[in-house]
Amino acid sequence: MSQPPHAATALRVLPPSAQPLSAAARAYNLQLTRVDKLRSQLAELEALGQAHRQALHTAVDPLRRQLAQAQRELALALDEHLHGKLLSRVQADTTRAVLCRLARGLAEAGDAAMRELHDRHSSRTLAQLKQDAADALRQRLEAVLGEPLDDEGQDLSAEQLLRAGMERLRRSQDEAQERKRAATQAKRARRKPGADERQTEQHDADTLLRRLFRQLASALHPDRETDPQARLRKTALMSEANAAYEKRDLVTLLQIQSRAELADPEAVHKLSDQRLASLTLLLKAQVAELERERAGRQSALADEFDLPEGLSPNANTLLQQRIDQVRALEAALAQVEQDLTQVDDAGRLKRWLNAQRDAVMRER
Repeated sequence: MSQPPHAATALRVLPPSAQPLSAAARAYNLQLTRVDKLRSQLAELEALGQAHRQALHTAVDPLRRQLAQAQRELALALDEHLHGKLLSRVQADTTRAVLCRLARGLAEAGDAAMRELHDRHSSRTLAQLKQDAADALRQRLEAVLGEPLDDEGQDLSAEQLLRAGMERLRRSQDEAQERKRAATQAKRARRKPGADERQTEQHDADTLLRRLFRQLASALHPDRETDPQARLRKTALMSEANAAYEKRDLVTLLQIQSRAELADPEAVHKLSDQRLASLTLLLKAQVAELERERAGRQSALADEFDLPEGLSPNANTLLQQRIDQVRALEAALAQVEQDLTQVDDAGRLKRWLNAQRDAVMRER
């Protein structure tokens, strides 16, 4: 099976004709393999998200629109009944409660007419209810954090407050982890005689990365190129190199060096074990960053698609979630359509309101 044109494993050290690879070369090759695997997993997650969004657009969005239209019709029908004298006070109160629940959900999805309808029948406007929720959330967040939120007195929405609170909590956790990490490193430095050696390896690795970038910057500087097409190519490569150096992405820098034909294809096989160890250190850091990126991408997809706690996004979990969404929407649509047939008839309307009143009481 051939490697992709920009696979990290294309940079591997190959064994000499009759000699095994050294431990340093094997460690270096292993990290290259891990880089490729993580990059592949990130690409798969991106493709998975795009495919699921398209599937939702095809299978779920039409049902959502149908349900919203049916709910809108039900809310307007209930509004009509409130203008007449058919309903008792208790029945009218129940009608308003059901109407406001329907209108609120539609208004939060962007239906301005339903916002106005809600506020006309509710004792508290949607803006007031939103502020009530934000105030309650602020109290809970400040209780968890043990300190006021640093928002400079702004009137933030519940969503903004939640983001601010989570950001403050993450900062606190990061600060605590950094203190713990620093203490652990100091402890290891005191106890382990190899600390100076590791610092030297890290210094060598940083020097290698910086030297590689400077070589690329010198060779790819577009202002030194007279041919327009070559200047455009060097500009694009230099932009890639800048982004890679910012992320300490050794693999991409080496690949750019190869693509620009600035390196001897056999150069990597001639590296000393010490030089390979320094490169391996850089690759391990890159692997760790890719692992963090993968975890972040998985978490973002799980949040975007409302996966249950503990489930990771993959083809099976997203398919099941989509099936569940379709079934739930179909059931909700069937229920609203049945409700519409009930409210169209005066006799059935009162029986329907009695059943709704029990549900409203349970919600309270």
